[in-house]
Amino acid sequence: MSDDKNPNREQTTAPRADEPPRQDRPGEENAGLAAITAERDELKEQLLRALADMDNLRKRLQRERDEAVKYAAAAFARDLLPVADNLLRALNAVPEEKRREGSEFLRNLVEGVELTLNELLAIFERHGIRRYSPEGEKFDPHLHEAMFEVADSNADTGTIVNVVQDGYMHHDRVLRPARVGVARNGDGNAGGGDKGGD
Repeated sequence: MSDDKNPNREQTTAPRADEPPRQDRPGEENAGLAAITAERDELKEQLLRALADMDNLRKRLQRERDEAVKYAAAAFARDLLPVADNLLRALNAVPEEKRREGSEFLRNLVEGVELTLNELLAIFERHGIRRYSPEGEKFDPHLHEAMFEVADSNADTGTIVNVVQDGYMHHDRVLRPARVGVARNGDGNAGGGDKGGD
């Protein structure tokens, strides 16, 4: 008998292209595929989380770097504020009539101090530092330092009526709060203003 006619012989022919592959153990293959798919999905999620963490870290470091550059001059500028204050005091010490009537030396001296103060303030402005004088504004503890209260019936309670020392801002931060005197009405009206009794 020939091998071709032996019915017990296994066929070794390849499956046709239009037939699905034969699966001897479909449960094991499906379980393996499911495990690989689950592992792939878990690794993909870990990768996405790691990428998001790296992006957040990059943004945070960029923000911190930008702030460090933006506010780098704050300590140096704070040390220069007394220089601006002293130049302003020197100008205020010479009355206007003395400036006009005084000698040429005095006029030149005053002009030199004015130019120096203006140049210093212009440099401050270029670096985001500006002077503010809040007279007539409502007291804000974030921007102002109350030095005293003034009994004043003409101003609302909490209104700044006297500026002892100008404040300075560095971009959006207070470099030095303005030192001020705040109005206090004698009637104890905390809100100030009229109550509609006219």
